[in-house]
Amino acid sequence: MTKLIIVSIGPASSVQDGGRHGAQRYGLTPSGAMDRLGLAAANTLLGNAPFAAAVEIGPFGTAFRARGGAVRVALAGATRNADIAGRLVAFDTSMTIPDGETLTLGFAKGGAFSYLAIEGGITGEPMFGSLAVNARAGLGSPYQRPLQAGDELPAMAASGTPERRIELPQTASGSIRVLLGPQDDEFADEARQLFLGSEWKISPTSDRMGYRLEGPVIKHLHGHNIVSDGTVDGSIQVPGNGAPIVLMPDRGTTGGYPKIATVISADLGRLAQTTAGTGFRFKAIGMVEAQAEAKKFVQLLRALPDCLRGIESMQLNVEALHDANVAGHAVSAVDADTWHTSI
Repeated sequence: MTKLIIVSIGPASSVQDGGRHGAQRYGLTPSGAMDRLGLAAANTLLGNAPFAAAVEIGPFGTAFRARGGAVRVALAGATRNADIAGRLVAFDTSMTIPDGETLTLGFAKGGAFSYLAIEGGITGEPMFGSLAVNARAGLGSPYQRPLQAGDELPAMAASGTPERRIELPQTASGSIRVLLGPQDDEFADEARQLFLGSEWKISPTSDRMGYRLEGPVIKHLHGHNIVSDGTVDGSIQVPGNGAPIVLMPDRGTTGGYPKIATVISADLGRLAQTTAGTGFRFKAIGMVEAQAEAKKFVQLLRALPDCLRGIESMQLNVEALHDANVAGHAVSAVDADTWHTSI
């Protein structure tokens, strides 16, 4: 049986898909990929459904080995140095790992999460309609926890389909856009202006449940407790210490802290890929603009198959390069007889 073996892996790496939906009223957290575009791009490269389960890889390095046959995979999300048995491979492409060889990935660069999709998807027993892992709740499949060295992921034998790359649009830059509320009236005008006018950084103590923000203290008007109500991905709670927390996919479904704003869905993946210590700002927009950006993001996801391109293979003969004179006529800096001069 063909398998993809986890040789080594860091923390914050697990199986994630589009999340489990429709049961938050029962207190069931949605979970799912931190960066939905990265997940969808990796799956699209292999012909999988865009939100099929894949390996969400945290910031640290990892390695995967094919066993029992070649395994076709694809990489997207935060870029890293990557190679298969020493041969460099690119991100935003599909690739085949020959039987017995290892795909090695370095630390994430310019982001926090990468996605490794497997041709045919990851198989497991859906829990409430999803394979997404939430270790706190004991949910997920094939493992109800973050991945560990030695774990095995069943895979279909590589199909031999020509490899492809995907040309994604340039990532948006600038401020993270938010809708104020639903409890922004629990903060004075000065506090709201401080929230929008300040630079924030993500604390290293952040996780898939919430991104803790480092910056100025945001003071409440009437205390930090409210009657618990529903939360969504991107809700920005302000607890008693005045340090905002952006709720992420493993969040609780309700909360009792005032929510000063909500990150729009189109920008949540960009926030998720912001590394700890990197400064950023928030920008308030209106509901109409937020809905328009949400529609544009859905259109982008639907158009991903149109972004696929073929890969022109170019194999380099390294041994031949060793014997070739690729530098032209060599000279010695300390031997004037080898210099070329013009009169």
